[in-house]
Amino acid sequence: MELKGTRVAVLVEQKYEELEVWYPVYRLREAGCEVVLVGPKAGETYPSKLGYPAKADLSAADASADRFAAVVIPGGFSPDYVRRSEAMLKFVRDMHAQGKSLAAICHGPWVLCSRILPQGDTILKGRKATGFHSIKDDLVNAGATFVDQEVCVDGNVITSRKPDDLPAFMTAILKALASR
Repeated sequence: MELKGTRVAVLVEQKYEELEVWYPVYRLREAGCEVVLVGPKAGETYPSKLGYPAKADLSAADASADRFAAVVIPGGFSPDYVRRSEAMLKFVRDMHAQGKSLAAICHGPWVLCSRILPQGDTILKGRKATGFHSIKDDLVNAGATFVDQEVCVDGNVITSRKPDDLPAFMTAILKALASR
């Protein structure tokens, strides 16, 4: 699959899950995508749960949804930090408003549970979604129907449960990018 010229953002914040950042980054690059690590501050290095560094190429405040086809929201504890950043949430909200692919894995769907839409709703309201089993109640409380499967695609939202599901998660992301 050749996706040359397709630009994808991968959100980075402290305490991210290593596999859920780097597996997508390398698979997307192999497919020809330009991958941009987006964090609260450009040039800042964010350590994973085990201390592995991810340096943000671009700040969320400077990230324009117009310039990306998709955003990947990894898990670990980083979604809890992402949700504290209005700029990060605005970027996700703008991506959603433009119908771009929102891909979240493990605890990543927590970001989609935030009430960030203009009418005060969540992106997950009325959708099917999956995530790590411990956030099932959060997904349901955000208005989603929880499904326990390796990947769930509902419109422009792609969700997965855990690192073991990364192959199916990436297949769904690549398929969505190829069909846009």
